[in-house]
Amino acid sequence: MEVPASPPKKSRLTLYIIIALFAGIAAGFILNKNYLAEENARLTAVQTQITETNLALSTAQDSITRAGLLITKQQLNAEQNSILVARDSKVEPFSILADIFLRLIKMIVAPLVLTTLIVGVAKLGDISSVGRIGGKTLLWFIGASLMSLLLGMILVNVFKPGIAMNLPLPDVGEDLGITRAGLTLKGFLYHVFPTSVIESMAKNEILQIVVFSLFFGVATASIGEQGKIVIQFLDATAHVILKLTGYVMNLAPIAVFGAMAAIIAKQGLGILTTYSIFIGEFYFGLAVLWLILGLAGFVVVGKRIVRLIKTVREPILLAFSTSSSEAAFPKTMELLQRFGCKDKIVSFVLPLGYSFNLDGSMMYMTFASLFIAQSYGIDLPIATQISMLLVLMLTSKGIAGVPRASLVVIAGTLATFNIPEAGLALLLGIDPLLDMGRSATNVVGNSVATAVVSKWENSLGPEETHEL
Repeated sequence: MEVPASPPKKSRLTLYIIIALFAGIAAGFILNKNYLAEENARLTAVQTQITETNLALSTAQDSITRAGLLITKQQLNAEQNSILVARDSKVEPFSILADIFLRLIKMIVAPLVLTTLIVGVAKLGDISSVGRIGGKTLLWFIGASLMSLLLGMILVNVFKPGIAMNLPLPDVGEDLGITRAGLTLKGFLYHVFPTSVIESMAKNEILQIVVFSLFFGVATASIGEQGKIVIQFLDATAHVILKLTGYVMNLAPIAVFGAMAAIIAKQGLGILTTYSIFIGEFYFGLAVLWLILGLAGFVVVGKRIVRLIKTVREPILLAFSTSSSEAAFPKTMELLQRFGCKDKIVSFVLPLGYSFNLDGSMMYMTFASLFIAQSYGIDLPIATQISMLLVLMLTSKGIAGVPRASLVVIAGTLATFNIPEAGLALLLGIDPLLDMGRSATNVVGNSVATAVVSKWENSLGPEETHEL
C-alpha cells in the first residue's frame, strides 16, 4: 500500500502539539495549586501517616500493637483511595479529552494493521519471503531488546538510585492492585494465537491480528488472480483508514492539552523535585539508548538515520505527550513510507515491533526492578541480575496491549526473585512521567528497526521531497 503521491500541505501539527503541551502544563499547575489544593493537602497528610504507620509496624513486637497498627493502616488506605477518587473526578473533564482521542486511535489501529499487513504479505508472494523478512526482523528485535535490558541493568548499578531510600521490608502480600505477568508457555501461546480475529480486533490484540494476517496474506497470494481482487479491496480500505487517521490526528493537540493538564494537576510539579534524581537518571538512560539505536541504525542505513528521526518527530512527540506509543502508530506508518520504506516492509515490521520491540519499556524494566531491590537493601549478585534480565526478556513479549504493561511485567518478575512487590508503590506516582519517555523511545526503536530491515531487503527507496 503506497501513500498518496500528491504532496500534502506543510503540517503545523507538531507546532500545535508543542503549544498544547506547555499550555497543559500551565493549566495543570494552576489546577494543582487552586482547584485541587484541598485534596492534595489531605492526600499528603494521609500518605505521611501511612509511612509513619509502616515504620511503626516494622519495629512493633507484640501482637496487640501490630493488630492495632494494621487496623489503622487499613483505615488510612481506605481514606487515601477515597481522596484519589475525589481528585480524579475533579480532573475528569481534562483526562476525558485524552481518553476520547486514544479511543479513536484504538478504533483505527486494529483495522489498519489487518489491512496493511495482509496486503504487505500478499505482495511478498510466498512463504519463503515472509520467513526471510520475519527472521531478519526478529534478529533485530532480540538484539535491541537485550541491549535495552542490559543498558538498564548497567545504569542502575552505576547510579544506584535506590540506595538512598533505605526502606524497611514491607508486609508480605501487600496488594497494590497490579496483576502479575506469569511466565508460562501456555499463557504466552494462548496470547499469540487467536480463537477469533473478530475478538482480537475488538480487544486490540495486535499480536493475534498479526498472526491471522500472516496466514491470510500467504493464502491470498497463493490463489492467484482471485486473490488480486481481495488485495485491491484491502489496499483501498487501508487508504480510507489512513485518510481517517488524518482526521483523528487533528484532535491530537486537544488530547495532549488534556493529558498534561490532568497529570500535572494531580501530581504537581513538586513530584519532579522529589524524584528528580531518579527521573533524571532514567531520562539520561533513554538518551543513551537513543544514541545507541541511532549508531546501530547508522551502521546499516548511513547518514539517513538523522533524517529518519526528523521525519518521525511528530509521532515521537505525540507518544511522549499522551504516554501512548499506540497513539502514534498510524502516523508512524505513514511517515515511514514517506521516508522511503516500502509499504510491504512497514506493514510487516511495525505491527510486530509493537509486541516484540518496545525498547524504552525494556530498559525501564531492569532499571525499575533493580531500583526496588536497592531500595530495600536487597543485594543481587550479577548472575541473579542476568537471570532477571532473561526472565524479563521472555515475560515482556506480547503484552503491549495490557494497561500499564511495564508495571505488570515488573510485578511478576519481583515475585520470582523474592523482591517485595510493594516496592512498586515507589514508582506509581511518577510512572506517568516515566511512561512518556518510554513511549517516545518505543516509537524511535520501531522506526529504526523498520528502516534497517528495509535496507537489508534493498527496499529503502528515496525520501519524498515535500515538507513533513
